Amino acid sequence: MDVQLSFSSENLIGDVQITGSKSESNRLLILQALFPQISISNLSNSDDTRVLEKALRSREGEIDVHHAGTAMRFLTAYFASKEGREVVLTGSDRMQERPIKVLVHALRQLGADITYLKKEGFPPLKVVGKKLSLNEVTVEANISSQYISALMLIAPSLPGGLVINLDGKVTSEPYIQMSLKLLEICGIKGKYEENQITIEAANDLPPVEVNVESDWSSASYFYSMAALSREAKISLSSFREFSYQGDRAVAGIYRQLGVETEFEEGRIILRKVPFKKPRSFELDLADSPDLAQTIAVTCFGLGLRCDLTGLHTLRIKETDRLQALKNELTKLGGQVEITADSFHLQASKGIKSGTKIETYNDHRMALAFAALSVITPLEIADAEVVSKSFPGFWEDLEKLGFSVKNVE
Repeated sequence: MDVQLSFSSENLIGDVQITGSKSESNRLLILQALFPQISISNLSNSDDTRVLEKALRSREGEIDVHHAGTAMRFLTAYFASKEGREVVLTGSDRMQERPIKVLVHALRQLGADITYLKKEGFPPLKVVGKKLSLNEVTVEANISSQYISALMLIAPSLPGGLVINLDGKVTSEPYIQMSLKLLEICGIKGKYEENQITIEAANDLPPVEVNVESDWSSASYFYSMAALSREAKISLSSFREFSYQGDRAVAGIYRQLGVETEFEEGRIILRKVPFKKPRSFELDLADSPDLAQTIAVTCFGLGLRCDLTGLHTLRIKETDRLQALKNELTKLGGQVEITADSFHLQASKGIKSGTKIETYNDHRMALAFAALSVITPLEIADAEVVSKSFPGFWEDLEKLGFSVKNVE
């Protein structure tokens, strides 16, 4: 199903309730599976979280995670550590093109029994759970922080805990810090110093309830809409000023694009404020790459030159996000250049209205480009893809005054 989007009002005003962070939820689900005394509230309603939840309950011999990359990585480590459990982990065609060699190599260092069933270095995997008695591992740190978080999450269930040595420059470090903070909240001791993470074994955890903060990545799309609007006051809940999520950086980034954030009793209020447009907008997004598509679209809509770096992980996401961005912005009239890890947009003088945006099975393509409908009507292909992280997105747009029409 495609949707046609438009916005006819000059003012963007309304309230939106955003569910729990997918990143926090997925980490806590793994910890809860290992330590049932952990309870979770405000769990994400995203497809990715539901896939992980279902997989952890499954007793089947094969588990299909579809497009859920976090689930594939976290489950690989989880099942490798579950003595006596044998499972095949598979996913969509795209999932079978997404590398997992770095994580498998690290787990094998610990004694894990994992076999590639098709192409070396990629799912599907046959995982035979074993007691992992070794307590030190070295992992490449410049590919994906999810490999490191996967090891951190199983670490407290290992007999001697785990020391993780990080080889190379760490990418998306805030996600590692998030994992460490959630372990601490659950009563698990750990530390991260220089390029080494140490997680202690947890033999007797007290009962604990963890409330998941709402998702800052989901909030970013409303920041983009506010930046592109003439006037905006959008209330989003529930958020903490001192968040564990790396994408909390969106508040500071969008202050430079005319959006002010006010924290008020567990919610944030976004307001469009006067600002002087920079001649160009330059950011290193190595710590928050999931914001790249949103920021690129905002800058295009504002007619700003935009140079984003630190984007090497975008090539191995649900799609090649750099190429997808280039394809769709070019259709809209943008001039884009990309490299292996960077994105460069020339300042645009206009936007081709009525354009159909392809989404490439990638939720963030649909979510990011939807913001452009504040200033021009457009069509989003395969609109259901947003359910991967934000199932109620189109309904929330209607509450804010957008016209959302299904196209068969």
